[in-house]
Amino acid sequence: MTVHKLEHVGIMVTDMEKSIKFYTEIVGLRHLHTMLHSNGVVKLGFLTGADGQETQIELIERAGGDLPAEGRTHHVAFTVDDVEAEFERIKGLNVPLRDTEITTLPNGARYFFFYGPDGEFLEMFQPPAS
Repeated sequence: MTVHKLEHVGIMVTDMEKSIKFYTEIVGLRHLHTMLHSNGVVKLGFLTGADGQETQIELIERAGGDLPAEGRTHHVAFTVDDVEAEFERIKGLNVPLRDTEITTLPNGARYFFFYGPDGEFLEMFQPPAS
């Protein structure tokens, strides 16, 4: 197992554009890009610090603007080299999985979610190939 860094923290928002404006103008982050999730219902906005090389904030907006019961801070993600190997390793440790398969985003990034000891959402994330 090799975790390289804290990948991103997902924050649920009701209005993507309003939140991007807040995080760029007030917090001072840089907006990298926004995309629709592969399900077409969820919009994702990615922001980072000035160097763009470290942990990102992922803003998550659901159609209709409803916020889920699990709260506004949705998950913590970790960058890994091989998401398939991590998926098998986590399964083999009998850690409860949230996802039954690995999801691939339109940009080629791949991930899966599993649960921490208190039910928190954790994500193993493999960035898209460059």
